[in-house]
Amino acid sequence: MKTTTSPLPDTYRVYFGTTAKGDDCGIYMAQLDTQTGRLSKPTRVSESARPGFIVIHPDAHHIYATESTGSAPGGTTGFVSAYQITEPEGTLTDISTQPSGGPGPCHVSIDPSGTHLLAANYRGGSCAILPILPDGTLGAATSIQQHSGSGPHPTRQTTAHTHSINCDPTGCFALATDLGMDKIMIYRLNTASGTLIPNDPPFIKTEPGDGPRHLTFHPSGKFVYACMELGNTVVAYEYTNGTLTEIQTRPTLPAEYDSGNDTSEICLTPDGRFLYVGNRGHDSLAIFAIDPESGKLTALGHEPTRGNHPRHFNIDPSGTFLIAANMHSDNAVVFRIDRATGKLEFTGNEIRVPAVSCVKFLAVQ
Repeated sequence: MKTTTSPLPDTYRVYFGTTAKGDDCGIYMAQLDTQTGRLSKPTRVSESARPGFIVIHPDAHHIYATESTGSAPGGTTGFVSAYQITEPEGTLTDISTQPSGGPGPCHVSIDPSGTHLLAANYRGGSCAILPILPDGTLGAATSIQQHSGSGPHPTRQTTAHTHSINCDPTGCFALATDLGMDKIMIYRLNTASGTLIPNDPPFIKTEPGDGPRHLTFHPSGKFVYACMELGNTVVAYEYTNGTLTEIQTRPTLPAEYDSGNDTSEICLTPDGRFLYVGNRGHDSLAIFAIDPESGKLTALGHEPTRGNHPRHFNIDPSGTFLIAANMHSDNAVVFRIDRATGKLEFTGNEIRVPAVSCVKFLAVQ
């Protein structure tokens, strides 16, 4: 399998989503020096209402975020907002807000064509698709899928809780993880009509009580990896045209660890050789090597995130740096990735970002 990575620019802008309230609320931005791994002092570039998850459009001119409130009507629903990136400072201008299709939006993604935003609503147990208009603003949701079901956990799985939705590399299918139902829902995506249509079969079940949270596609398109928030495992699947076949389950925690933990984010290096899963409680990143033929995982150990509650982390497009967002300790920490071994080296660099919950990279032109 041949994979490529982006060239390493001199500087990345790093945008941070947060769940901060009051005077600290909003989206923050810092500059990452790729020679030293040092982050500049962050600046608040938007006073958004708890933008816990953000995504940057491929055009590099717009950012989309989940929000707990917004200017659009919708009663108790949550919202998603569009922002224009203002050059050369990189600040954000709010250009539109739309209801997200249910309360508690927690995740957004963009389809490969760049024409639609997909949103997952945790509290409402639904997912939606919204058109991205030519000027970057959002249109009203054109399709909303409401989930219904539960799982064995007495408090976390009393109802559906959709935690993420992502398109496959072809843009023909979208996979939505539902923590409350122990299911990964599978939808056919029609960008011409802006619809999400249940596939046949419409879902794959996970182990009872696992609580699927986030997933990622291997660069080859042949495998999918999903982290189970309640089960503290990562599950590997073969993937073909909307069909998932489980091939392996691996724990994300050391065998001797017996305290509380929930997994958080899952991310691959751009070359598809290594996989990382966040542990909130153990406060670490579990590291795995990937066999390119079978897709199976080999555990390589853990790296402490140098903070409390790593809600999210991300890898820059070149595969050189990983930044971990420790939400409860308000710090974003920079690691350098060993491309040969997948191990993480703490660079000694970190910054304070209040209630940091999401990390996204943008190369500075």
